[in-house]
Amino acid sequence: MQTRIVLILSLLAFIAFPTLISGKVVITGAERTEQYLPLLKGKRVGMVVNHTSIVGPKYTHLLDTLLKLDVQVVQVFAPEHGFRGNADAGETVKDGKDSRTGIPIVSLYGNNKKPTAVQLKNIDLILFDIQDVGARFYTYISTMFYVMEACAENQKELIVLDRPNPCDYVEGPILKPAYQSFVGMLPIPVLHGCTVGELAKMINGQGWMTTTKKTCPLTVITMKGWEHGQPYILPVKPSPNLPNAQSIRLYASLCPFEATQISVGRGTIFPFQILGAPDKKYGNFTFTPQSLPGFDKNPMHKGILCYGEDLRSVADVNGFTLRYFLHFYQLSCKGESFFSRARWFDLLMGTDSVRKAILKGESEQEIQNSWKKELQTYQIMRKKYLLY
Repeated sequence: MQTRIVLILSLLAFIAFPTLISGKVVITGAERTEQYLPLLKGKRVGMVVNHTSIVGPKYTHLLDTLLKLDVQVVQVFAPEHGFRGNADAGETVKDGKDSRTGIPIVSLYGNNKKPTAVQLKNIDLILFDIQDVGARFYTYISTMFYVMEACAENQKELIVLDRPNPCDYVEGPILKPAYQSFVGMLPIPVLHGCTVGELAKMINGQGWMTTTKKTCPLTVITMKGWEHGQPYILPVKPSPNLPNAQSIRLYASLCPFEATQISVGRGTIFPFQILGAPDKKYGNFTFTPQSLPGFDKNPMHKGILCYGEDLRSVADVNGFTLRYFLHFYQLSCKGESFFSRARWFDLLMGTDSVRKAILKGESEQEIQNSWKKELQTYQIMRKKYLLY
């Protein structure tokens, strides 16, 4: 028994190994095992996790860690990109078993995006631990929303293990109800300025779950050593095409190009850091997208030389800007046809007003002014749910 206690204490010390960011020690919610292990005692636990669910200096997966601590994990739910984070954007994630532990894996990016009552039947409590990047259309927070609805409907406990927001700004238009989709479930701006824990509290507090009048039984395990506005460099890439801090900084501003024929660099080793298309009018920088395992296996313009701009060394990118989109729109001289997937653009923006303003020839400042008032209202509401 004594040996077992010593082993558990040593594991807890290992788990709580802090991360030093900008001179400050950051301890994530997942690393604060002393806060949530008592809540798991005697419970059948389901986990919504992926490759970002890591703890300690060796980046040990949370699933492996909890199994070593004798937590009864009975099921894993996998979001977009899968449990190990290697599926392409939009690629169906299949059910299966984790080869390392034998734990069943249920996809939340396949036949259903919301856990069913049957899938929750043998679970008492769900742990959610996934790294977000602060953008409304990053689908991990959509998965969390559906998990919260399922927990509320079936009265299952949810514990959110909080992590920092690496793109911690409040910018862009607020999503309108008519444009709700899996790339925008919540009436929040493009950059929401919250951690996943704060968003979970906001979902409950604002009554945004429409399928039930009940709230989700929620506990947020907060971080230590991080506060809003503090820079944070992710230890692993959160999805296949966000490989570094620059791609995360540019992600919100470049994602709208996915509704056009302009490549954001998928099929290269620097996605969301370059822009281009097979036309010399777009710039002097060249690249050729290729099938690239671990990034994108079937990128747009595969095998075709593209011309455009290299943004890898741009230093003044913070938050959300339309300046790149407006520049390429003006270079295209195509008007409405520039939006090859107009509905997709509107879903990403959460409104059709941005596209219509661009077609009218409005400046970035004019477009920003159109959402300024609603952004101020959101900022006031957001303050109620801030934890840091």
